Amino acid sequence: MKKFISTVLALGMAASLAACGGSASTAASTESTAATTAEASADSDLAYIKGKGKMTIGYTVYEPMNYTDADGNFTGFDTELATAVCEKLGVEPDFVEINWDTKIVELDAKSIDCIWNGMTLTDDIMANTACTKAYAKNAQVVVMKADADYSSTADLVGKTVVAEAGSAGESAISEDESLSQADYVSKSVQTDCLMEVAAGTADAAVLDLTLATAMIGEGTDYANLAIKDELNAEEYGVAFRKGSDAADAVNAAFDELKADGTMQALADKYSLTLAD
Repeated sequence: MKKFISTVLALGMAASLAACGGSASTAASTESTAATTAEASADSDLAYIKGKGKMTIGYTVYEPMNYTDADGNFTGFDTELATAVCEKLGVEPDFVEINWDTKIVELDAKSIDCIWNGMTLTDDIMANTACTKAYAKNAQVVVMKADADYSSTADLVGKTVVAEAGSAGESAISEDESLSQADYVSKSVQTDCLMEVAAGTADAAVLDLTLATAMIGEGTDYANLAIKDELNAEEYGVAFRKGSDAADAVNAAFDELKADGTMQALADKYSLTLAD
């Protein structure tokens, strides 16, 4: 009997140890899988965005790209395009107004996931971020009062010229021999530049053709302003953090939205020209 009891106890202890070993093995396996998933998410910006369930999009008020219409609706070409892309990626768009001059800082700090706001694909932007391919064409233009005399940028030497801080317009001023000799004043947003010219506190503004076309001339709040010159052609793209894999995912979404006609319909709606 003693032998029988000893045998039973031994078998019970062995079974208990086996069970404990199995639980420990399962727990270790679960922890390993979680660690692998966390590591993959850390390496993948797209996984990080999908994990949040939203894409935080940095923008400034810039008609016709991102703006609030007369009915109080937040809309625009980029607003609608970003929303369509987010739907393709299975996340919600989260639009956050930013200071354009510190856009890269906000991107790197993960305050935003991307810059999507009629952003020109400059050498600096492409060197410091992961950019999508171009999706729309644009140019920098000189805007002045409609009755102002103008023949070339040489007329603006010594005059007050405004542009948005950190913008392609600011770069165009510094790169133009005559405009670089103007009295340059930076503004926080492009719409402020139009206000300065309309008020007569600035002689000219250098800004995006898309915004100028939408906001000045007959039937607008700036009926007394006109485009006097086109300085250079450029293209718009979206910027993600340097090394991000999200840019490629957005490129794939662009291809689908071009193929089904969505992007062309938006371009027609907002009077834009798509990139080739």
